[in-house]
This record gives sequence, C-alpha cells and structure tokens, in this order.
Amino acid sequence: MARYTGADCKLCRREKTKLFLKGKKCESAKCPIEIRPYPPGEHGRGRPKESEYQLQLREKQKTRRIYGILERQFRNYYEEANRKAGKTGENLLQILESRLDNVVYRAGFAESRDAARQQVRHGHVLVNGKKVDIPSYRVREHDIVEVREKSRNLLPYEVARATAGDKTVPAWLGVSPEAMRILVHQLPVRQQIDTLVQEQLIVELYSK
Repeated sequence: MARYTGADCKLCRREKTKLFLKGKKCESAKCPIEIRPYPPGEHGRGRPKESEYQLQLREKQKTRRIYGILERQFRNYYEEANRKAGKTGENLLQILESRLDNVVYRAGFAESRDAARQQVRHGHVLVNGKKVDIPSYRVREHDIVEVREKSRNLLPYEVARATAGDKTVPAWLGVSPEAMRILVHQLPVRQQIDTLVQEQLIVELYSK
C-alpha cells in the first residue's frame, strides 16, 4: 500500500505550521519548525508571495497531511462530502474526524495519528466488541471503541492511563481511561473540531 516514508518534520516546515505528527516532540524546543520556520529546500527562505491557487493547494495539502491521507482517498472523501446535505467543507471534516485512527488519537490513547494508525493495524482496537484493523474505518453515533483486554498492559496504553487528563478530549467522545474505552456520543459538528484548517479553501480548490 502506498504511504509517505519521508521525514514528518519536513511536512510541517513545508506547510509553515505544526501539524503535530510526532507527538510530544512537536511541543518541545526540539521541534525543527522552531529552529527553521521556513520551507525545506535550497530556496525555502526566498519563496515568493503565494497566489490564490497556491493558498488553496497548501490548505488542502496541510489538511491531508494532518490526517495522514493520500491524495486519491482525500479526493474521494471530498466527493462524498459534496454529495451530502449541508456544507461540503464541514462534511469533509466530519468524515476525517470519524476515522477510527483519529478517534483513538483524539481519545488520548496514542501520541499521534500515526501511532494510532499503527495500533489499529496491529489489531489492538475493537469496535462494538469486534476487532477492526482498518484505520480508515468510520465510527458511527453510539459506537463503543476499546482496546482489547490482552493489549491493555502494553506500554503505550500504560502511558495513556498515566497521562489521562493531560489532553483535552472533544465533547463528542466519552473516554474511560481505566477501561480503555471510548463512547462515540455523536459525530462532531464544526464547532467541536479544533483542527486549524480553512475548509472553504479546499472546497474552492476542488470546485474549479
């Protein structure tokens, strides 16, 4: 399966903002964007002012990279969002947030979406009592997501229990750290999604 294998920190520098792809490193002074807050490459410091199209493209790339999604799948999500009633941009963010790997990350069971994706792929996560090893699986209202009992003593989950409360959990999720269980109260609305993206720019880009 195709996937990005380069340095995550280069992606943050290219978008000139923290995408929080490396967990705690992103919050420390060691974060490369704190040291070199300009795009990578020979001409990184001297890039000209971006056009309207470039702004739209960068917003799409930033969103895609935050959630760890490749172009074709992201485009499919957009087309699905466009078919649904309501605002296309908000529908798109709701689809992205409802991915299983994102739910595990939002609940604080993983330091990054990358780590959450790995947990799901390795079969540590159950949805409504059944193993689901597909990171792109979409949760629904009232679903119960939990770490399987045999995996709860693994180091990442011990850390998650010890640091429960350090990370703000969105209101659309109910989390029980001791039981390593997540209840999906509802699918999120735009006001409950704190991802710093301008989804309207993505809609404008794909509408051309």
